[in-house]
Amino acid sequence: MKIFLDTIGCRLNQSEIEKMAGQFRAAGHVLVDNPSEADLVVVNTCAVTTEAASDSRQKIRQASRAGAPRVVVTGCWATLEPEAAAAMPSVTQVFTNPQKERLVSELLGIPEENFDLEPIARRPLPGSHKRTRAFIKAQEGCNNFCTFCITRLVRGEARSMPVDAVLKDVHSAMAGGALEIVLTGVHLGAWGKDFTPPSQITRLVRSILAETDVPRLRLSSIEPWDLDADFFALWQNPRVCQHLHLPLQSGCDATLQRMGRKTTQASYAALVKMARLAAADIAITTDIIVGFPGETEAEFMESFSFIQKIAFAGGHVFHFSPRPGTPAARLPDQVSRDAAKQRSVVLRSALSESAHFYRKPFLGFVRQVLWEVSEYLDSGNWHLEGLTDNYLRVSLTAPGDLWNKISPVRLTGLTSDGFAGKLADS
Repeated sequence: MKIFLDTIGCRLNQSEIEKMAGQFRAAGHVLVDNPSEADLVVVNTCAVTTEAASDSRQKIRQASRAGAPRVVVTGCWATLEPEAAAAMPSVTQVFTNPQKERLVSELLGIPEENFDLEPIARRPLPGSHKRTRAFIKAQEGCNNFCTFCITRLVRGEARSMPVDAVLKDVHSAMAGGALEIVLTGVHLGAWGKDFTPPSQITRLVRSILAETDVPRLRLSSIEPWDLDADFFALWQNPRVCQHLHLPLQSGCDATLQRMGRKTTQASYAALVKMARLAAADIAITTDIIVGFPGETEAEFMESFSFIQKIAFAGGHVFHFSPRPGTPAARLPDQVSRDAAKQRSVVLRSALSESAHFYRKPFLGFVRQVLWEVSEYLDSGNWHLEGLTDNYLRVSLTAPGDLWNKISPVRLTGLTSDGFAGKLADS
């Protein structure tokens, strides 16, 4: 059977779709790069914003218009609105998040243990999914009560994957050729807190470093209130990537309080200081929401000033999207869409400028790059794109295909989103 896999949203969704890909391939099926070629399309949806939900529905319509005879829908939007998902064109089945782990097994009618096989070589997912990094789910669900977030409703309570289960997935990914592991979760920093006795994410990272020789270990988004000094000691090991994504959401304490966030300007700034003392080159990236209910112009400017003070290496800016069923959707003083869009433009410009200042000191130096994209050119050379451990995006032209290899690269020029470079001597 020919299968097309598509996913919207977070790295956890990416981790899940990669696991499905491995299971389909292990069962002898072929992944294709276009829904028009597929006998079956699986769409892993997102509902974190109204735009993400709309994108999810668009992906389903695109698969139907392409002529896919069967479309199976899963993920957060499908969990939030299963009847609406089932009613969409060509959709034959809906698997909510609690059912997602059994999706491939039930579709193929084979036991889950059949997938516990020898690893197969890693390949980029057909289509636009050309990542070489292996996204490993370590945690699911969330116990926080951020007033804007729908994720707790669609992912359930926080629960952690046992160390042995995570190690098994890491070993499998490495045996298939992965050179970088990215730990993912809805609330990754809560890993281990549901164990008896409780544990911490630091233990999991140390276990992976001790039990494997993975060249790179990266942490995905992690909330800024789960970390302590022991956590930052992890960067004594050079295999831990010098990059942290710490969602701030707002740089104004009053807004953060209405959001239900467990951080303040002072605690967040202290955390960033600890991170930069632990790893001098570390890239700190973030997420920001503008136009949250009650955000006055003064609150926005306070947030803007704090964001400039932190000097992020990059980040994502979203304008507030009211989600039915969340407390924030019912808050008074909703900010107009036009005002939110204007604030988005201002913050995106500020983050772009701070990202440029973060990158500039690396110009002329050599960094190790893991190549994620390789495209053959008419000239006979290859166009390559990849990432350094501190999340600098690098592109260059080389005489050979280096996909899923790590190479020393001299960073020779700044681009709009990273660097141009040239291969350096090993």
